[in-house]
Amino acid sequence: MPSAKSLLGNRAERIAASHLAQMGYRLWQTNFRSRYGEIDIIAWDGDCLTFVEVRSHASREFGEPRESISTRKQSRLSMTAQVFLSRNNLHEANCRFDVVEVIFAKGTPPVVEVIKGAFYAPD
Repeated sequence: MPSAKSLLGNRAERIAASHLAQMGYRLWQTNFRSRYGEIDIIAWDGDCLTFVEVRSHASREFGEPRESISTRKQSRLSMTAQVFLSRNNLHEANCRFDVVEVIFAKGTPPVVEVIKGAFYAPD
């Protein structure tokens, strides 16, 4: 049985995908996995291929969800994105990393924020 944390994460990913689609992103794939890790959402925003990390918290009491993405996690996301680009022959694609934050505060609808270009692939 999935944990409460994984159920909340799955819900956040569904909310994020719906929100991005409403913003005009063209969703390509969710939960892309490689040996380096997983990318939650891959979508086109215009002519830019975006690799989206979804983060959720129950409140902002302990900081912004985006702050939980360490440089190690960024590196793993970058390596996973490289695998995706290679598998799909998209080496010349214009790309960026976005973060979608979903805050689940008690008694209110989830708050969704999209941070475009939240971080860059390490050199």
